[in-house]
Amino acid sequence: MIGVLVVDDDFRVAALHSSFVDKVPGFRSVGVAHTAAAAVAECDRLRPDLVLLDQYLPDGLGTGVVRRLDADVIMLTAAGDAATVRSALSTGALNYLVKPFTAAQLWERLLAYARFRGHLAGDRELDQAEIDRAVAMLHDADAPTGALPKGRSAVTAQRILEALRAAPGPVTAIDVADVTGVSRATAQRYLADLAHSGRIELDLRYGSTGRPEHLYRWRGGRVG
Repeated sequence: MIGVLVVDDDFRVAALHSSFVDKVPGFRSVGVAHTAAAAVAECDRLRPDLVLLDQYLPDGLGTGVVRRLDADVIMLTAAGDAATVRSALSTGALNYLVKPFTAAQLWERLLAYARFRGHLAGDRELDQAEIDRAVAMLHDADAPTGALPKGRSAVTAQRILEALRAAPGPVTAIDVADVTGVSRATAQRYLADLAHSGRIELDLRYGSTGRPEHLYRWRGGRVG
């Protein structure tokens, strides 16, 4: 489980974000903090893997404590000015999400962070391709459906992702086509794109004919 510390000056918002984290597969909220000083103290005490950090805190700015937090950081803030974004990223924040944002946007970024973290697990040498892959994993959720090849529809990709999220287990392209109303060929193209980007998992099941059947699974598990 990835432990998350939520830092926000608004008690209601902090509680909301904390409860949301607990609904994301593979994540759990380990605590909340409402000031910059408390963020540092709680990070030292709780040792979270990830901090969701607000910028405007009663006793200082979130960007002023990023380097003091012994954890990965994603900024969740109303500050959208270029100077704050530069400061956050240059001090070590891995990602930046501007309020107001949707639950789906935060969900996608947390799961992208989990894929990034999993890819870099262990102590091993990485070649450039693997490093590039890790960076891509971290940011492929920055748009609702990540980067799509030219000619693909973000709306269709999102419908297919939603179908995978709701499925109780692995599904085929035919299953996805039936649920979304697209053709089997279209479903196969989008599923292949999403599997290549790491957004979904692809498994092979071999039947009596020896030809493998492609099964697709949402990486985060079933929602709800």
